[in-house]
Amino acid sequence: MKLIVRVLAALCVLLVCSMDVIAQSKEEWSSALDSARAKEDGKKDSVILSAKYIRYATLDMLKKGTYTRQIDTSHRNYQYYNPQNTPWNPSINLGSYGLATRDLLFQPKKTIGFQSGFTALERYLLNPDSVQYFRARARYSELSAVGFFFNDQVFRARVAQNINSQWNMNVDFHSTKTDGFYLGQSYADLKASIASWYESKNNRYNLLINAVFNRLDAMENGSIIEDRPFAPENRQAPDRFIPKFYDAGRTGIPRSKWWDNSLFLRQSLYVGRIDTVDKGKPTQQIYPTNSMAHNTRIRKQTYNFFKNMNDQNAALPYNNQALSLNNDKTGITNVSNEFEYNFFLRGKSIFKNEAKLNLAFQHDMNWVEQSQVDSLRYYTNQAAYPEPLKKLPDSTTFDRFYQNGIVKGELGYKFSDRLDFSLKANQIVFGHNIGDFLYEAKADISMGDKIGKVTLSAYSQNKSPEMVFENLNYTYAKWNDLDLKKTKIQNVAFQYRNPTLGFNGKVEYFRMNNYTYFEELSNPQNDRKKDKWINPAQLDNANLLKVSVGQKFKLNHFTLDNLVVYQKTDQQNILAVPELYTWHSLYYSNLFYKVIDYSIGIDAKFNTPYANPNYSIGTGQFYNAYQQIEFSTYPIMDLWITANIQRVNMFLSYNFLNQNFYPNGYYTVRRYPMNTANFRFGISWKFYD
Repeated sequence: MKLIVRVLAALCVLLVCSMDVIAQSKEEWSSALDSARAKEDGKKDSVILSAKYIRYATLDMLKKGTYTRQIDTSHRNYQYYNPQNTPWNPSINLGSYGLATRDLLFQPKKTIGFQSGFTALERYLLNPDSVQYFRARARYSELSAVGFFFNDQVFRARVAQNINSQWNMNVDFHSTKTDGFYLGQSYADLKASIASWYESKNNRYNLLINAVFNRLDAMENGSIIEDRPFAPENRQAPDRFIPKFYDAGRTGIPRSKWWDNSLFLRQSLYVGRIDTVDKGKPTQQIYPTNSMAHNTRIRKQTYNFFKNMNDQNAALPYNNQALSLNNDKTGITNVSNEFEYNFFLRGKSIFKNEAKLNLAFQHDMNWVEQSQVDSLRYYTNQAAYPEPLKKLPDSTTFDRFYQNGIVKGELGYKFSDRLDFSLKANQIVFGHNIGDFLYEAKADISMGDKIGKVTLSAYSQNKSPEMVFENLNYTYAKWNDLDLKKTKIQNVAFQYRNPTLGFNGKVEYFRMNNYTYFEELSNPQNDRKKDKWINPAQLDNANLLKVSVGQKFKLNHFTLDNLVVYQKTDQQNILAVPELYTWHSLYYSNLFYKVIDYSIGIDAKFNTPYANPNYSIGTGQFYNAYQQIEFSTYPIMDLWITANIQRVNMFLSYNFLNQNFYPNGYYTVRRYPMNTANFRFGISWKFYD
């Protein structure tokens, strides 16, 4: 509630300030706008009515220069609102929106240095680096809502306003509330960002600032008690199955709560000659020959697991089932400073030869605190204990401080639009993760629109295991200062793209040493006391070949999108990935009475069986079971329609429609049945006035 009040207050301040500034400089700003409108369009109101004047930039874009992109007003892919179910980045998950999720396809993170290792709810976070900074000649706002009378209720509101011609502010607010299909699978989040972009009149100084707030709350019902929910004799509504954890009042059900709040500030200065393209137009691009920048980040993350009910169905590792309360928490505070220098050497035209050199130094400081309030320490008879339960003593705390100094460098050369080559190096030179490095090489070779583009790339990574693998002081998982080796990954890749033919293919090879994962404690005697206890483990050697092929076919108003991913490894059970994943989307697009632009289609996705991982409730980690099981897999089909009417986008989808025929249900994570067939509806409005 406090977060909502803060966001609304910030929004009010933004609007009041913007109106005040506009009123003070109305004559100058209005005349500038009128001149631009008359010159570029010749129509009095075309700037206000056209989306081409609502443009944005991201942090990655502004590191290269000052340029913007037009906002996307199309309805394409609007039906893939759920981050769990994007077909080009599929996942395994616990079933309902907002619950724990892991990538289905193998794609290791190219990060080094200190990492927490908590990733189960990562897909739902609002990322500070993904915040958009706007240039809007007219006030821009957007409202989007998914759900209404369906289970998923996802709401988003955005407002962007130019204070003056150099300064813009915007607010982005998200709110989600879902009940899930099975009892005890509710999820709620509140997310917001406040961002501002200032550019000096001479285009040499840029200031970016954003504040991001995330609060995620996901229930953990431990899966359902029934082992065969899809058998004909057990078919019933999902909310009729009894979960292992359930409380009608919802106050004691185990839950994972994440808080992730951050503040980011970047100042950059262009020195020397600057090159300008499309000067004075909305598409203006500015490229420096020398630039300096300083980035500051302050981030506070909290991961909390709470349980206040008895574990009568053995959903958690063995514990004293008569006791109930435990509250495990990890708090991480990060302060990071980065200094950058960029040098570009080019001729009179930026579209010809260009050499670049980027140098940076980053210093990270991380304070980690883990606290545990464990029910094993407390009396179960409250009459014998004089203090309220919430004041029970003897919690344990784990405190650590980590710092790293990282040197970064990039050397590149661009030959017209035919060749773009770059070398990157990130090396930790001192601190807790000293010795971590990431070296990359990449070459883009363009052979014309008809022949296509080839990309050759390779990287070598040496990274420390994430913190959760080395230190965890939780009620249901305990290990400290494990002597784990650094993970080494060698990767080479070849990619070919031909937009004219609608083809995109990529071949990747990974060689890994000391791949780190979680596995269940060895339990050959099926001892209940050893069941579901997990430990970090490392795999000495693993090889994986990944081939991805995308092909789009078009015939009149019909389009067929295809994606096939083949993954072959000598450690299939350890990596827990399917050998084959395919997705196909056939849709018909047209313009109805020259007013409604619409598409109607059907999707089908499928993957081969693989060793389905388990999920550890207390730690929020996916792990390999001692006795692995491969579940049968089936094609999953969705029917959908998307449409656009001027500034309004809509979609209606019927997901898992083949449940009405075959199969009755399926799993992606052991013990957790996926959602049943369901309708979803969404609508969004964009306003620029």
